[in-house]
Amino acid sequence: MAEENAAENTAAQAAPQVQMRVLGQFIRDMSFENVMAQKGVSGDVQPEIAVQVNLDAKKRSADHQFEVSIKLNLTSKAKGLDDVLFMCELDYCGLFHVEGVSEDQLHPFLMIECPRMLFPFLRRIVSDITRDGGFPPVNLDNIDFVALYRNELMRRQAEQAQKTDA
Repeated sequence: MAEENAAENTAAQAAPQVQMRVLGQFIRDMSFENVMAQKGVSGDVQPEIAVQVNLDAKKRSADHQFEVSIKLNLTSKAKGLDDVLFMCELDYCGLFHVEGVSEDQLHPFLMIECPRMLFPFLRRIVSDITRDGGFPPVNLDNIDFVALYRNELMRRQAEQAQKTDA
């Protein structure tokens, strides 16, 4: 029993420890357009909000450093109408130092774990922007970055299959 624990401890020590540090966060680009106010419309409306999320990650020149961005597009329309109430575009980035992740696991790590770290800050910014824009604050639901990653992989595989068949 003690030999098994010693063997497990040796194996755990041999495997590199995953280290991730957030070096910085910033807004690369942000736009909020209050269409309703521009048209001079006022009154109570029931908003329907459509959310689109795109992720990107790239290596920086320094060793083990990566930039991960979440591009968020929100469009709010009046329920039952086609009238746009507001549009919000936000490109939020994080700089990360990542070590101990194998090369085959690096891409999923950057596209899942890093955005998870950034999301609470992005959510707060969206809430503040929409509130300051004269609307009830939008509190984004949690985003399942694992599902988002898998869906993107399936979309790319389907795209490759279509190219192969053509």
